[in-house]
Amino acid sequence: MKILITGNLGYIGPVVVKRIKQVLPDSVLIGLDIGFFEDCLSVSACAEEYFPHYQYHGDVRNVSLNFLKNVDAIIHLAAISNDPMGNQFQDSTMDINYNGTVKLARLAKEAKVKSFVFASSCSMYGNATLNAKTEVDELNPLSVYAKSKVLSEQKLESLADPDFTVTALRFSTAAGWSCRLRLDLVLNDFVSSAVLNNEMTILSNGEPWRPIIDVKDMARAIEWGIKRTPNLGGDFLAVNVGSNDSNYKVKDLAGLVAQVIPNSKISINPNASNDNRSYKVNFDLFERLAPFHKPQIRLIDTINELKIGIEHMQFQTKNIYNTKYIRLNILKELIEKHKLNQNLSWINYGYVNSILPSSYNIAKKCS
Repeated sequence: MKILITGNLGYIGPVVVKRIKQVLPDSVLIGLDIGFFEDCLSVSACAEEYFPHYQYHGDVRNVSLNFLKNVDAIIHLAAISNDPMGNQFQDSTMDINYNGTVKLARLAKEAKVKSFVFASSCSMYGNATLNAKTEVDELNPLSVYAKSKVLSEQKLESLADPDFTVTALRFSTAAGWSCRLRLDLVLNDFVSSAVLNNEMTILSNGEPWRPIIDVKDMARAIEWGIKRTPNLGGDFLAVNVGSNDSNYKVKDLAGLVAQVIPNSKISINPNASNDNRSYKVNFDLFERLAPFHKPQIRLIDTINELKIGIEHMQFQTKNIYNTKYIRLNILKELIEKHKLNQNLSWINYGYVNSILPSSYNIAKKCS
């Protein structure tokens, strides 16, 4: 099986590559990544198990039909992947996350790709705390990022057919260790703040709900998605991915981190305005369809693994919000250095409008 993974040099991609290599050892993995965060490593170097067999650099918006020749399945991770980046670069977020996804899917269908797995998000439920939301409940996207996922799902559903199976995995909020760690995620933020400063700052009143999932469990769900056939959920399936016991209030997440990392102070802003991005989610459908791929990693284990990993990192500052592990910082820096334009396209790089193999000599992009 030949599998293309877009956005494989981000936070989740390396974990997915490792998982697919383990469970599908005869598969051929092809990575396609624009390279924004390629050098933003949390270790000295990612091990070989985290890399695909072939790596290409390029913009998913510029994929050609020929590039998808003989590809059997696509795992589509590439996206501007959180609300701060989405709010800062609204047009580009919609262009990459929605237009790029639709173009890729249309070409994939034309190229006879059999399976298309789309990394979607539970954030599309928006302000929805009264009942745990199921896949048939009304969507209420409150950010550009969430809206891009909703629109993408709608278009993907129209493209799906018995020969082009589409699986939209509505992931819980990602957490956990990766060789390309992100700290702009709620649990990762709390653990790193507790390790480095013995303090966690909650910018809201702590009441918003978030479902949490370890990146390794995300990879398990993606593995299931590429193997899913239409008889299990239909030509198009949108499914919440997580577990029913993984819904937490933000303040309770901080409390759990404090149990693992003693003497960690929790600061809550009592005057904070309400964060409408609050949602509890029901995961019964995924558990029923994928009983052998439901989440297995306990939250306490995710916290411990993050703690150990962060303790071994050589931080030059205790202010994580000024580091390369906050993805928005990297985009701003690349624009300030005139390496990216406001459309988040590379300037004076060979793969601005091309898909090039990894042997291409690219400049360092993270300081």
